[in-house]
Amino acid sequence: MLKVGVFGVGHLGKFHLNNWKEIEGVKLVGFFDPNNENAKAVTEEYGLKRFMDEEKLMDACDIIDVIAPTDHHFQICMQAIRKGKHVFVEKPITHTLQEGRDIVSMVREANIKMQVGHVERFNPAYLAIKDIPLNPMFIEVHRLAQFNPRGTEVSVILDLMIHDIDIILSLVKSDVKNISASGVAVMTETPDIANVRIEFNNGCVANLTSSRISMKKMRKMRLFQKDAYLGIDFLEKKTEIIKLKQPGDVNVFSFDIETKDGKKTIAIANPSIQPLNAIKLELESFVDSIVNNKPTVVSELDGFLALEVAHKILEKISNTSILV
Repeated sequence: MLKVGVFGVGHLGKFHLNNWKEIEGVKLVGFFDPNNENAKAVTEEYGLKRFMDEEKLMDACDIIDVIAPTDHHFQICMQAIRKGKHVFVEKPITHTLQEGRDIVSMVREANIKMQVGHVERFNPAYLAIKDIPLNPMFIEVHRLAQFNPRGTEVSVILDLMIHDIDIILSLVKSDVKNISASGVAVMTETPDIANVRIEFNNGCVANLTSSRISMKKMRKMRLFQKDAYLGIDFLEKKTEIIKLKQPGDVNVFSFDIETKDGKKTIAIANPSIQPLNAIKLELESFVDSIVNNKPTVVSELDGFLALEVAHKILEKISNTSILV
């Protein structure tokens, strides 16, 4: 039985608590949270012990789940890693690049498992295309959210766009060649809306737009590759595929078109989306990586690489944009 301690039981922390309770092979030992209001609510609702000393909680656990604000990630993670504890940490992995480098180095030395909470990797709309060969050459992303003071200790790049940066880096098997970016700080002291163009050495181009001051919510990614288009709606949990029909394609709507190369058959498919709980899936996969000594789905290196691109974007914005 793996013992779990949770650091941070605010809005997202409670989601983690609910899911840890349902995962086999683990036991919630307690939590640490300096916010007395959060702590009181969790103690009453979950009957879970509140630890007032971070080290004592770590010493009582095998797994440390870090859902504290980003600027606290490094201190908690490093303390846990030094104690040989497995660590799940919410995205972004840390606040600064040097902190990220230090964590990657320490995880390797400590020989523990670490997973970063890029939860969209477990979104059922994204999982629906996991068996499809992907080699996107153009990617269009829109991630829009209504303003919420929670999470504004970091920019919209580290708060929202980093989800899509992580997925794009996992899909495009090529190094970043160039980044162009612009952004504006509207409600906070850091960019609240940004538009980014990432060019890769293999020719792929990704355009990303993220905003946390939108009137409507949107989390969509469109992938274009040779002979296929794939649309992923992370919010509505829908996926669509339009491609040239291949022998063996089933459960597709198809029609013929005339081209200069002759008649081609277009197939349209909407893959079945399973009603999955993404947070529970990512925590279960982390437990599985520990129990069976498997690589984590989103490793500390994955988290650092996404952070590195995010910081390059922020640098471009600071050099080219006027924050108002």
